[in-house]
Parts: sequence; structure tokens; C-alpha cells
Amino acid sequence: MSLTDQINNDLKEAMKAKDTTTLTALRAIKSQLLLAATEKGGGESSDEAGIKMLQKLVKQRKESAELYKGQGRNDLADPELAEAAIIERYLPKQLTEDELKPILQAIIDKVGAAGPQDMGKVMGAASAELAGKADGKTISMVVKQLLS
Repeated sequence: MSLTDQINNDLKEAMKAKDTTTLTALRAIKSQLLLAATEKGGGESSDEAGIKMLQKLVKQRKESAELYKGQGRNDLADPELAEAAIIERYLPKQLTEDELKPILQAIIDKVGAAGPQDMGKVMGAASAELAGKADGKTISMVVKQLLS
């Protein structure tokens, strides 16, 4: 089942259950999927593009929640975090820092990185290999640790 079909089915279920938070999150995903499909001249977007889009939506919601919390507006932050959690359900399981370390060490060895000045080379290779499996911020943090 494609991501679009899964979202449509879950959207119907959320409507039946009258779950407004889930509905809002799923409508945001569907909107982005439709936008991506029309942007490229039609057709369905690939699952990889869908995963990147979902990661972007989660990141946006978490950043918004952080801003709201910084301003003491938990009434606005809580729905953003709830939507982020719903969107994360459609992402593949994210790797932890401990799981990332051996993978990133192998990438560092492969590209021949010697220190922090080679961070760009490592990040390019790591981002391509770990697309959808880990957040860019987490990858960056682990790479910095390994190169130091």
C-alpha cells in the first residue's frame, strides 16, 4: 500500500472517530502529497520523497512547538507536538545515536575523513546513505563527536 493510500484510509478512520488532532495532521500530509504530485507535473511521488516530506513536516511542528514553549504558550505547543507524533507514525523507525555510530564510523573510514575540516564530505555521504533513517541534526551531532 502506498503512502497516499495509507493516509487516505487513515483519514477516513479519523473522520469516523471524530479525532480532530489526527485529522489535522493527516490533512497536512495529504496536502503536501498533493502539492508534490502537482509540482512535478503529475503522477505519484516516490516513497523516498514522501519520507523526506514527512520529516520536514515533523521538523516544522517541533520547531513551532519549541517557539511556543519559549513564549510560554503551552496551549499552542501541545497540539503541534501531538501532530508531530501522529506524522512520525508514517516514518520508518529512526536510528538511535548508538546505532548510528558504527554506520557513521564506516562512512568516515570510506571517505577518508581526518578531522572536523572533513565534516562536509562525511555529511554528504551520510545524508545520502541514511536518508529517512535518521534526523540530520542527530547525524551531524554524532559526526562531530566522531571527528573530534
